[in-house]
Amino acid sequence: MGLWKTCVIQEDVGRQCKDFDSFLALPAELRISRILMFLSNGLGFLGLLVSGFGLDCLRIVDRQQDLKKRLLILGGVLFWTSGVTALVPVSWVAYLTVQEFWDETIPEIVPRWEFGEALFTGWSAGFSLLLGGCLLYCAACSTPAPGASGHYAVAEMQDHCQQLEMKNTNPKV
Repeated sequence: MGLWKTCVIQEDVGRQCKDFDSFLALPAELRISRILMFLSNGLGFLGLLVSGFGLDCLRIVDRQQDLKKRLLILGGVLFWTSGVTALVPVSWVAYLTVQEFWDETIPEIVPRWEFGEALFTGWSAGFSLLLGGCLLYCAACSTPAPGASGHYAVAEMQDHCQQLEMKNTNPKV
């Protein structure tokens, strides 16, 4: 049983999955877990956009290096928050699965829920988001804001133009 559907694996039939009928008919823990996963996806996407604008290779806010550094820090915090909001529902569902698996009040004829592949994918995604957010935050905070790189491009362009002018004035070269 996962956040989105219930699957049963039998030897003779194989794997059969069924979507939940209604969001409101779900138990409270599954409703909250779904909301947290949507929030995690939204925060991760927002963190990707924000940190993308803070990259050095993007020339949109090239002259404002302090703003780029703040965007990288905000992107790291958003990634980290996205990782936490992904790990909470995945771990909560895993905890409930373990509790129900060892519950002795449930008769033996009722199928026991076990961990599925999506649970491990959720854990690895959550930890990757945490690690990525921490690395982005640390990288932005550990280095001082570099000066605007626009003057380097101008200097290189001037050198290139001077070489072209020299070639035009000296036809032998």
